[in-house]
Amino acid sequence: MATSQYKEDLSSLIPALHLLHNIGYKYLTPTEANNERDGKLNKAILEKTLTEQLRKINSIHFRGGKHSFSEGNIQKAVQAIAHIPFDSLINTNEQIYDLLTLGKSLEQTINGHTKSFSIQYIDWKNPENNVFHVTDEFVVERRHSNQTRRPDIVLFVNGLPLVVIECKRPDLRDALDQGISQNLRNQKSDEIPDLFTFSQVLMSVCQNKASYGTTGTPLDFWATWKEEDSEKQEECLKSIINIPLPTDIKDKIFSERDQEEQDYMQTMWDSGDRLPSPQDHAILSLLSKERLLELIYQFIVFDNKVKKICRYQQYFAIKATLNRVTDIKGDSRRQGGVIWHTTGSGKSLTMVMLAKALALHSQINNPKIVLVTDRVDLDDQIYKTFLACGKSVDKARSGEHLIDLIVHNKANIITTIIDKFESASKKRKIKDESHNIFVLVDESHRSQYGVAHAKMTNIFPKACYIGFTGTPLLKKEKSTANKFGGFIHKYTMNQAVKDGAVRPLVYEGRMSELRGDKEKIDKWFDRITEDLTDKQKVDLKKKFKREEELLKSEQRIAEVAFDIGIHFKENFKGTGKKGQLAVSSKENAIRYQKYFKDFGDVNSEVVISAPDTREDHTDIDESNVPEVQQFWKAMLSKYGSEKKYVEGVVKSFKHSEKPEILIVVDKLLTGFDAPRNAVLYIDKRLKEHNILQAIARVNRVFEGKDHGLVIDYRGIFGEISDAIDTYAALEKEGFDKEDVKGTLTNSNEEIALLSQRHSNVWSVFNEVENKNDIESMQRHLAPEDIRKNFYDALKLFGQTLQLALGNARFQDEVDEVKKKLYKDDLKMFLNLRSAVKQRYGETVDYSSYEKQIRNVVNKHIGAEEVKIIIEQVDIFAEDEFEKELSEIIGDAAKADTIASRMKRTINEKMDEDPALYKKLSEMISEAIAEHRAKRLSDNEYLKKMREALGELRGEAKSEIPDKLKGKDTQKAYFGVINQALPSTGNLGDDPSEIVADIAIRFDEIITKHKIRDWPRKQDIVNQMFNEMEDHLFSIKGRFELELDYDQIDSILEQIIMIAKRREGN
Repeated sequence: MATSQYKEDLSSLIPALHLLHNIGYKYLTPTEANNERDGKLNKAILEKTLTEQLRKINSIHFRGGKHSFSEGNIQKAVQAIAHIPFDSLINTNEQIYDLLTLGKSLEQTINGHTKSFSIQYIDWKNPENNVFHVTDEFVVERRHSNQTRRPDIVLFVNGLPLVVIECKRPDLRDALDQGISQNLRNQKSDEIPDLFTFSQVLMSVCQNKASYGTTGTPLDFWATWKEEDSEKQEECLKSIINIPLPTDIKDKIFSERDQEEQDYMQTMWDSGDRLPSPQDHAILSLLSKERLLELIYQFIVFDNKVKKICRYQQYFAIKATLNRVTDIKGDSRRQGGVIWHTTGSGKSLTMVMLAKALALHSQINNPKIVLVTDRVDLDDQIYKTFLACGKSVDKARSGEHLIDLIVHNKANIITTIIDKFESASKKRKIKDESHNIFVLVDESHRSQYGVAHAKMTNIFPKACYIGFTGTPLLKKEKSTANKFGGFIHKYTMNQAVKDGAVRPLVYEGRMSELRGDKEKIDKWFDRITEDLTDKQKVDLKKKFKREEELLKSEQRIAEVAFDIGIHFKENFKGTGKKGQLAVSSKENAIRYQKYFKDFGDVNSEVVISAPDTREDHTDIDESNVPEVQQFWKAMLSKYGSEKKYVEGVVKSFKHSEKPEILIVVDKLLTGFDAPRNAVLYIDKRLKEHNILQAIARVNRVFEGKDHGLVIDYRGIFGEISDAIDTYAALEKEGFDKEDVKGTLTNSNEEIALLSQRHSNVWSVFNEVENKNDIESMQRHLAPEDIRKNFYDALKLFGQTLQLALGNARFQDEVDEVKKKLYKDDLKMFLNLRSAVKQRYGETVDYSSYEKQIRNVVNKHIGAEEVKIIIEQVDIFAEDEFEKELSEIIGDAAKADTIASRMKRTINEKMDEDPALYKKLSEMISEAIAEHRAKRLSDNEYLKKMREALGELRGEAKSEIPDKLKGKDTQKAYFGVINQALPSTGNLGDDPSEIVADIAIRFDEIITKHKIRDWPRKQDIVNQMFNEMEDHLFSIKGRFELELDYDQIDSILEQIIMIAKRREGN
């Protein structure tokens, strides 16, 4: 019993049900949940509960009277949400979300007057008026299939399934990811998306960890919740989780479980109080009644067909802001402030959610919200968000229009840019002295905080001003920001990296190599062209120096462009990741694109503003530069307008394979989100907060991206010493050191860890005596946990070596012997990884990390030197599988490969023929143990695995009678019956023939009763069971078998299970 605590139900699921009951959820058994749906497993709603609640929480207030909705309207409301045609998961989910938050408008005649009245599905203002249910093992039928899925826990509000939880054992490898993966699989169009069209909060829990997302949230964007007052919650939880379950609830929870599980849990409960787990904290934080409704109603938005739920820092920033702005006496002005949430952590979303929370707040009468932002992509998001909560939105097209919107109170929410305030204040002396006006100012205007604040206060003297910034404020800005009211909430880069909300940044200075003397440049040229022939090197030098009068700056651009092309090709090409190059002028941007095209290593596009605008406020007027004019005319000819040109290039960068590098001057260095942007090359001067704004372009979360890389060709931190202190450099730029802690790491610091990370991989094999013996190394990696340690250590070593091999200082200072050792070991370890993945039956990893490490191999090791991990062949495809085995060296390795592949097949098919597969599983486990104990030679081990494989394929000589030949279902029945029956008495001279006849008769009985969807029709299953039971009793009497009721039930339950499984259930 000692290991039972790690069963999924005991460690995670039942404790979750216990806590959910104690915070007010009513438990339904799986059978009760099915009955609530009248056994219709393709339906996700508990319609009886929904109908009752619609009657209870809704009424019509008309001309001083209170009236009930008609029964016809109640049914229309049920139909409206229960029978929305499935379009796509997110589209349908969004339609349902709108119904949940806005309600359904229905016509009803009262005292001769016909009007439209809104019926609500949930009472958002009074949580106690709703009914909350929880069930487990909730059976849902897959689309276009008779098969079913069973999410571990589903939570209902008024009969609507709003929360889905997958529970896992805490000792499983990547337990949380497995739960997330299950949630994501179940949302696919051929799975059970109908359940997820209603879902709002999704969770994956495993006792010692928990994460959450919403419908459609990709794996990398699931988050961990943290309470800001965790100690208070800990004390609260200690009390809640140790409240005993009432006897009737306990009985219900275990009514459809084994007695052994109940005994274990009871022993645990009787042993004394338990401590709160991370799972408990997450459930209480996210699923307490008030918090759940609040999160759904106020903290979910749809952003360009992506559904997003807030992270904890967004929630607490908004709560802190609401507490501040509602703390008001009389008609006094509300206190505002500044929210500093590091760039990339969802600051723009926080702005939209705050505006939504202000618009919906019950203590603020007729709020008017003005969002001052240059983010064009926020407009659609803002419009959709406020449409979903019944508020009108308008965009100020000019200063005059802004005045019109203000004076005539035409919109609840106004979006504008700072310039409109300036022109509005000049045109007319208007004032709106309401203290229910909220002005939310984006960080792009932080340099104008002082001026902007003065202009805005002229128009809105009593408004509440809230500023947003993604980078820490400069010391000189902090006093200005105090005019807004000081800081409301902070979420630093350090916190965001720890939470996984953004990726860490690694900085590498490359300015000295290409700004030094001839010797340095020659050394760079030799290193960067080591793979070229002498003729190619001569041609390249000609490209660098085409004409005698060529400017030195032109030559430098050519050299930097070549360096960038090589670096990108070796590190990012083909991985799905992209890069950005920031340059100092439009002319240089076009030059860089020309050289990228000449060298042919990367595909690039330029994004600039019109030639007559001076980007970055430092450029000369480039409207007369022929190259810039020519480029601009070409872009307008191709796209039609500046807006379409920028949108077209950005869309391709974000969603298409090309361009790989985006060249910019100032445009897109701020307020531009492209998660696949992994590297920023800098060849321009950046000052103050523009430094952090720019480098944060590459910190967004993206699959396979462990860090964002910043390659600096200009020395934005000045001349860099060997041990650059980036924080000291930022401090010189005017930041407080504490504010920038954790912002970025110098690549030299990362590369300094290479030796240790190399040793860490070898330390996995400390117990292996002969590390030159491939077989010893592979056998050492047989346990899954040791393989996991090896993969993790190897990944870190490979990534660090890749960073080092692209670093000039490493290449110059580390001797060739050491470099060769690192590369040789990487080759050996990668080949070892390929071998053990194949040997122990692991799936192929297609992540961008694999593509990235392949680039290192191609450049520094040689593609033919490292074996590519291939997709594994089905063991029933005999010729292909034999070909795969023939390429594996050693009998033991071949045997392990057969064993691991058979184990996977057995796990997948166990219910289809439990007798056969259980026997084979035991045979495999016994052979592996015998071989590990050296009681079987490698050759004997392989022979046993081949025998088992033959039996699995049906090739081996079998005790199954000929009359069952080719009849797989009857063979499976035979296996179950043959395990039980012969031991209960004498079946005559040929027992197998009698058992075969019983199997054939059982198949006839089941086939006779089969109708559509029979596995879910209990009356049909009962008829099958009863008729087979009668037949078994006749056999028992005929042969005088000692067969009791429990044995008969066990046989028949297994037969029914096989029949259902083979039917696809």
